[in-house]
Amino acid sequence: MNLLTADEGLMAIRSARGTIEHVVAKKPRSALNLTPVFHEKRGVFVTLTKTGELRGCIGLPYPVMALGDAIEHAATAAALEDPRFPPVRKDELEQITVEVTILTVPVSLEGEPSDRPKNVVVGRHGLIVMGMGTSGLLLPQVATEYGWDATTFLDHTCMKAGLPNRCWTNPAIEILTFEGQIFTERS
Repeated sequence: MNLLTADEGLMAIRSARGTIEHVVAKKPRSALNLTPVFHEKRGVFVTLTKTGELRGCIGLPYPVMALGDAIEHAATAAALEDPRFPPVRKDELEQITVEVTILTVPVSLEGEPSDRPKNVVVGRHGLIVMGMGTSGLLLPQVATEYGWDATTFLDHTCMKAGLPNRCWTNPAIEILTFEGQIFTERS
C-alpha cells in the first residue's frame, strides 16, 4: 500500500470533518481537490473522540470503495450510526476530534494458534477475529493506548467479537492482521 503524504492525510481529515459537519449541522461541504489516491479502493476507519473519550468509530476494513467515498461513508456512520452512542449533536461538533485510519488489506495471521501472540506486533498490527458467525476488529492504536501486550490485545479482540477470552487459541477461529496509517485532527 502506498502511504498517503502529510498533505493527503490533512485532506482525509478535512473530508471527514466536512462530512460530519454536513450531516450533523447541515453545513455546506467545501470542495476538496483530492489527489488520485482518494480514487483507489482502500479500507478506512473514522474515529471520533470528545474530551479524550470515544464518541464513535466506524469503518470499512476491506477496500470495497474509493477512499474518498469510504471516508465520507465512515464519517457519516461514526457520527450518526455507531450503535454504542447516540448520534452526534450540532452543539458537540466543536468538542469532537476526528481521526482517520487508512488500512492495509487484512491478511491471515500465520502459525499455530498457541503461537499467535508471538506474531502480533503491538503498535503496528490491528486485529480482526472471525469465527462462530461473528467478528470483531480493533485498530492498531487501541493496544498502544491501553498498554496491552499481544495476548491481551487478542483477548480484547475476541471480546469485541462477542467471543470468550482466549478464543484465539481455537484453530477454528481466524485471526487477521492489518496495519493503519493514522491521521488525527489537532484540537
